[in-house]
Amino acid sequence: MELKTVKLVFPEGCNIILGQSHFIKTLEDIYEIMVNSVPGIKFGLAFSEASGPCLIRKDGTDDELIDIAVKNLENLASGHCFFIVMRDSFPINVLNGLKQCFEVVNIFCASANPVEVIVAESEQGRGILGVIDGFSPKGVESDEDVEKRKEFLRMIGYKL
Repeated sequence: MELKTVKLVFPEGCNIILGQSHFIKTLEDIYEIMVNSVPGIKFGLAFSEASGPCLIRKDGTDDELIDIAVKNLENLASGHCFFIVMRDSFPINVLNGLKQCFEVVNIFCASANPVEVIVAESEQGRGILGVIDGFSPKGVESDEDVEKRKEFLRMIGYKL
């Protein structure tokens, strides 16, 4: 077995969600969760089958984002995973719905940070072990940092 890292590539200002699921119906159910959670959401979705024809299935509301989702799953080359890239919305708006989806087994990350995926490769194929999401901590927040965090949350509409 060989361990590798694969960088996820997506436009600045976009958020992504990488998860594991187990059934071909994943694509339709995740699509419905996305459009029912955020009216007018712009996203691309891709799902890698791990049996049968082993195809990357794709859907979404934005052709550019669909292409980005597909390219990332082509690079990961791992079975039974899905990748969502979204613009002008946040994972917090869709994560509860995704977690309740019958086919979703695991959410590896939801982020706008640079992400590296740790992949194991064997003779059978590839699988996702985990992710490196963003960067290592540089310290502990100060009182000034607390105020900046709270102000940011108010600015983006998540606190009064």
